[in-house]
Amino acid sequence: MLISGQLLLEDATASPAGRCRIAPGTLRVRDDRIEEVIEGELAAAADWGGPDCLIVPGLIDTHLHLPQFDIIGAHGLPLLQWLDQVTFPAELSWADTDHARAAASRAFDQCLRHGTTGICAYATVHHEATAAALRLASDRGLRGVIGQVLMDREAPSGLCRSADRSIAESADLLSRFPPGSRIAAAVTPRFAPTCSDELLARAGRLAAETGAVVQTHLAETVAECERVSVLFGGRDYAQVYADAGLLGPRTVCAHGIHLDPGSRRRLAASGTRIAHCPVANSFLRSGTMLRHELLDAGVAVTLGSDIGAGYERSMVRVGRAMIEAAAGLGGPVPAAATAWHAITAGNATAIGWDDAGRLAAGAMADLLIIRPDIAWLGLPIDPLARLMFAWDDRWIIRRFLRGQTIN
Repeated sequence: MLISGQLLLEDATASPAGRCRIAPGTLRVRDDRIEEVIEGELAAAADWGGPDCLIVPGLIDTHLHLPQFDIIGAHGLPLLQWLDQVTFPAELSWADTDHARAAASRAFDQCLRHGTTGICAYATVHHEATAAALRLASDRGLRGVIGQVLMDREAPSGLCRSADRSIAESADLLSRFPPGSRIAAAVTPRFAPTCSDELLARAGRLAAETGAVVQTHLAETVAECERVSVLFGGRDYAQVYADAGLLGPRTVCAHGIHLDPGSRRRLAASGTRIAHCPVANSFLRSGTMLRHELLDAGVAVTLGSDIGAGYERSMVRVGRAMIEAAAGLGGPVPAAATAWHAITAGNATAIGWDDAGRLAAGAMADLLIIRPDIAWLGLPIDPLARLMFAWDDRWIIRRFLRGQTIN
């Protein structure tokens, strides 16, 4: 199969690294992978695409909550009240596995409709519901990790599980959907306030024993950080996770807004990733992450929608929000080429997916064909900026998972 158009490629000459460029070219796809990238040549007999199309690797979202797609738009509450009044009631409904399966299916439909083919997702504390979501994602052909949420306190009784039960159920999912699989289970303590020291420590040991991805939240709001200090004897939030063995290159901590220099150094030294969620941070009025300070400290930063505090299902719009958040701080502002990289190869590299998020020989053929209905080439405007700021999801005219069209 030949797919031709304007290819979104990593810019190997960029300094610092982490930008995309576009170039005309053709992809040769065989079975589920890109076999060849022919830059500078538009195939006359291509099966898909055209000279006015942008060919993009499937977009990657490194932080979202499957049960929260149904609560997008619950505005006006800070994080802790939003959890109590909106989120936890929605998550309780996943005790019904049939309901959870239907909700997960709707969430996956929305991800794919908006071009997201790779996810780092949270389910709920419910074991069978999480297993159903993992199976459904696998059957649909998505790439990613999904975690059963671990909580044993500071939440409704219907969402709290003992450490014994939580760890046993997570271990079961990891045996059924092992690390390294196209869809894998993850070790997912929700965040320190809802986890005892014992649960965090056992989660850390489970992740170390299995090589699983760890997902959690870190320093999203001031009130949350203050609660952690009370619950953990004054320890620093990042130190709580370090003591439990939860920090490391397989760990993605969402938010990381309210971090001091020492915490940033600890994260950098451990190789922990921070998922920047600019839309959700604005929606809950949590603050604005200092992305440039984390990068300067050596912390790898990914990008996530954080649905459902995040209300943008499109990762292109999340990329745009990243630019706008930085601009509002008055510091360094990432270019559109940086945002496109963040939602493709940047996110993929940060979470260890070397064959995703990029148009390269050997990469998985998870692809989007985008046909803008506006002029975007040959103008005195960066075409990647033009597309990002004028973005319309209806421009996605074809989606491929593992080389198979899903439209």
